[in-house]
Amino acid sequence: MYEILKTEGRAKRGRLTTVHGVIETPVFMNVATLGAIKGALSPAELPLLKCQVMLANTYHFHLRPGDEIVKNLGGLNKFTGWTGPSLTDSGGFQVFSLAALRKIKEEGVYFSSHIDGRKIFMGPEESMEIQSNLAATIAMAFDECPPYPAEREYIQASVERTTRWLIRCKEKITQLSSQIDTLNKNQMLFGINQGGIHNDIRIEHAKVISGLDLPGYSIGGLAVGETNDQMYEVLESVVPYLPKNKPTYLMGVGTPENLLESVDRGIDFFDCVLPARNGRHGHVYTNNGKLNLLNAKYESDDRPIDNDCKCDTCKNHSRAYIRHLFKAKEMLAMRLAVVHNLFYFNNLMEEIRNALDSGQFAVYKRKRLESFNANE
Repeated sequence: MYEILKTEGRAKRGRLTTVHGVIETPVFMNVATLGAIKGALSPAELPLLKCQVMLANTYHFHLRPGDEIVKNLGGLNKFTGWTGPSLTDSGGFQVFSLAALRKIKEEGVYFSSHIDGRKIFMGPEESMEIQSNLAATIAMAFDECPPYPAEREYIQASVERTTRWLIRCKEKITQLSSQIDTLNKNQMLFGINQGGIHNDIRIEHAKVISGLDLPGYSIGGLAVGETNDQMYEVLESVVPYLPKNKPTYLMGVGTPENLLESVDRGIDFFDCVLPARNGRHGHVYTNNGKLNLLNAKYESDDRPIDNDCKCDTCKNHSRAYIRHLFKAKEMLAMRLAVVHNLFYFNNLMEEIRNALDSGQFAVYKRKRLESFNANE
């Protein structure tokens, strides 16, 4: 059940109650593609980072260790040790990211495994079966994420196919939920809005999929090459045509600025690899913008990454020490930076929720955007 607790303009402060726990929104989901966050963090540590939802990937779990194995071991939560809500990406993004290794047909997508080259087929039914085996809290519909840029005619045909696939996903998950051996009979299906940067296609697609009355809706196919302004224009156009009384998820986004701007346009859920990926390369987020700890100016800097941060990294270690670890190629460097970045993102979302609770989101957003552009 999803309830809206407060609104400020289009921004929503909500709460989604699930079989695996309550999700306070807006929320940033932490990406654990194969059940682990890159940077040597265990799922059991995620609550310390204020993480609410762990995101894993259907395609990758299907390849290894295999979704049937995960099912036999009790599902994603029991397998990983994470006890909170989880979401599985459907494999649809791999239709985009593995373009050289796949062929799209009406029945689904034929892949060549990026691991060993073996042939794999995944369609809506297969994606739902895999996600059911994983027993995630939220399952994403199987879709095509069109490339950017792409011809309008291609995007139109792709969106129509995505709609047909969504209907098949809904039918399959309904069937699976009634089976005796299904681990999570309360699995939620989120549909995905596509359409590139063509607002009219997006709006029409939003109207169509809203009629399916799904537990939640996401906006896909953004942050794939278009500008931030183009992305924000799409959100301003399409969000009003998705059900306000359902959670709205912007897939694969983004930076702290993106999160603030997108919450302001009505988005509830986010995920992105940036905090962990950037952290592994020494790039860390602060209230005064992003820092590159590999820079020589931090060699003797005894300050924490961010003076305002309460994460374990900032409470215990200096920029100089973390820089030294990176230069020495110590694994601890990546871990400390990723711990900070994930805590920073999750804490930012908590601050956003608090600002919405107090009716001060506009003030908070302006203050935070100004601070990102300040000199440290």
